[in-house]
Amino acid sequence: MRKVHLVDGTFELFRCFHGAPRHRNARGEEVGAVRGLLHTLLSLLKSDDVSHLAVAFDALPSARGGASDQPGTLIRRQAPLALEAVRALGIRLWPMVRFQADDGLATGARALRDNDAVDQVVICTTDTDLFQCIRGSKVVVLDRIRRTTTDEATFRSRYCIAPWQLPDYLALVGAPAKGLPGVPGWGPKTAATMLSHYDSVDQLPADADDWPPLPRRTRLAAMLAAHRDEALMVARLARLRDDLPLDCRLEKLRWRGLDDDRLAAVVARAEAHDLWERIERWREKDAPAPPLLDCP
Repeated sequence: MRKVHLVDGTFELFRCFHGAPRHRNARGEEVGAVRGLLHTLLSLLKSDDVSHLAVAFDALPSARGGASDQPGTLIRRQAPLALEAVRALGIRLWPMVRFQADDGLATGARALRDNDAVDQVVICTTDTDLFQCIRGSKVVVLDRIRRTTTDEATFRSRYCIAPWQLPDYLALVGAPAKGLPGVPGWGPKTAATMLSHYDSVDQLPADADDWPPLPRRTRLAAMLAAHRDEALMVARLARLRDDLPLDCRLEKLRWRGLDDDRLAAVVARAEAHDLWERIERWREKDAPAPPLLDCP
């Protein structure tokens, strides 16, 4: 079964910053997140079903000013080395500039789901925004922390809508953790019922008499009328871009092995020398050894 794994690199870097031990190298640079990133991506590569993959990163501008112990600053300062770590591991890198990593993952999922040579696209993230990319069992979302996979059947049983309706659902229900206000008085059941009859927010009738039977529908219609423009804007903003100019050809996503020279430089700077022991055990177990990546 040919799977393509699309990894949310920004999430992985933040997770490693908060979950892995802090470490300053001989230069005084904080590199703990990169050390963790090397190990978690190596664990993914060691999985039996991983042969094609890409890692997408948000643009993380370099931190300005002097020394700072603020988490955001420490993470941004590790971003260049994190990107080099991905390259050294022989993984296709999708660094974003004007867009978000989520948009890159959504673009990859859209491009690959129609490829007959791909059996499954696995989006590795905990960001539920990516649920809108799910299609049947062809495109799924994997939470690597909880080791849970969400396909369309699982999504529908939880939300009672189609995955591609998620932006409209969030526009109606809201998501405080994401800063999305929602329409006052609208809850999950009301939103799911209405979206089961109408595809999107812009198709919801203004007149409550045209709605399916719902408790308090006159009041709900009034609240929607008062907040419709805002809900439409939120739906547009919550919908991920899936048309970025990324090269999603399978041959470009194939993992071709470790770039030992490049990896040695990253490991030395991150002082992640324990990585070599894991690599050697892997190579001894799965001989022949992973091929080296021939790149400049």
